Amino acid sequence: MHLRGEKHPQVIESADRDAMGVSNRLTTQDGRFEMSRLNVGILGCGAIAATMANTVRKTKGFCMYAAASRNLDKATGFAKRNGVRKAYGSYEELLQDKKVDLVYIATPHSEHFEHAKLCISYGKPCLVEKAFTVNEAQAREVFRLAKEKNVFITEAIWTRYMPFVRTMKEILASGVIGKPVCLSANLGYAVKGKERMVEPALAGGSLLDLGVYPLNFASMMFGDDLLRVEASCTYTSKHLDEQDNLTLIYKDGRMAALTATMLGTTDRKGTIVGTEGYLVIDNINNFERMTVYDGKYKKIASYKRPRQITGYEYELQACRMALENGWLECPEMTHDETIRMMRICDVIRRQIGVIYPFENGSVPDPVKVEEGATSQVEEVIEISPELQIAPQEDATLFMEGPVADAGDAQVIAGEPETAEADGSMIADEPIDAADASDGSEQAGPDMTEEAFAVSEKNGESETPTETPTEVLTDTSTETPAAAPAEVPASAD
Repeated sequence: MHLRGEKHPQVIESADRDAMGVSNRLTTQDGRFEMSRLNVGILGCGAIAATMANTVRKTKGFCMYAAASRNLDKATGFAKRNGVRKAYGSYEELLQDKKVDLVYIATPHSEHFEHAKLCISYGKPCLVEKAFTVNEAQAREVFRLAKEKNVFITEAIWTRYMPFVRTMKEILASGVIGKPVCLSANLGYAVKGKERMVEPALAGGSLLDLGVYPLNFASMMFGDDLLRVEASCTYTSKHLDEQDNLTLIYKDGRMAALTATMLGTTDRKGTIVGTEGYLVIDNINNFERMTVYDGKYKKIASYKRPRQITGYEYELQACRMALENGWLECPEMTHDETIRMMRICDVIRRQIGVIYPFENGSVPDPVKVEEGATSQVEEVIEISPELQIAPQEDATLFMEGPVADAGDAQVIAGEPETAEADGSMIADEPIDAADASDGSEQAGPDMTEEAFAVSEKNGESETPTETPTEVLTDTSTETPAAAPAEVPASAD
């Protein structure tokens, strides 16, 4: 659903609709464009890819069709474990398959730039995991190419697509806590032992892996009318940010205080303070509940997220709607918004002096928008000189008293303390990164180390649930380059 107040997405020219790269196109009697099922292909075979594969299998209107790794054995093993029909030993081979309708890029974010361009070159619509790229310049180049070739592409920052966001925005806008004045949010996991976090060549550090979640939370709740950004951090031995402390100052005087750490598990809470009360959001990495308090610390109401498969289904559904409407982007996360978030990350990295080896000794300067362009991100965030460093289901509402209209939320009786959040089985929640080998199962931003141990064990199982019983003989050495290893279809 197109969210109220959101910018209408860019549209593919009608003459180019047939070149969108979607194989399962249908045209209804009234001429409306639809799709039967979207065949999803995944680049990268790590833990986050497994979560997406599980989600695709369980989401109506999608088929978990193909997966690719740089190694055919890894891809075949991944396919067997995760109910994928075809396995490819290279990304190019998957992209040559005309039956692939949507590509999910689950490789390390240091590789997103090249892999997104590769998908675009084959005309394949793609969903790119966060961080979309490593800097603003890369993001702009990807979007330029996508527009030039009329290819759909969007960032898979999953919290942006969750229906619970609308509930949170509506309650905040209702005035129940008065005028919002400040926001705080944190996210942290004990993941310093993960290669993706500590290797400069993989664009490691807390910011792009963890910090993007509090930044996106602040953006969704407070908008992007920023005056300045102030950042500090502690460093790893390779001069990457292991802990980030970020302050956003808005032009109207509001402030956001954000933290991210790879050293330990935080409570993942977000708090929004108003002149007459405050809101507390449980888990900014997968919104579970929002509780409303008045100015005397009395609980007024509590809102619970809807049931979900993993939470990834919402971005899948948004992609389907975009493709059916001929959009180049999703309104939940427009290209302009992705660029804006990458610019903020660039500003932060300039302040803390974190530079990746492939950036040639400095974070790229802000990209100047050509005169006459319609971009909404032309402004450059101001930095204090002394800080610069050179180098859908409806939500459920539990009422305890009067509160402003909750929009579409269902009102029922109950006690918030005893109600469990639907869909909150931690073992099923997404692991939010793929490692450099693209074949390992590892913990990420939405999974504790303990829960990850359970997930990793399951990932190594020889006969997991829904795993196909056999893999057809690998004929990759006898067939053309695009021929995959076939895996019997699982029940969708």
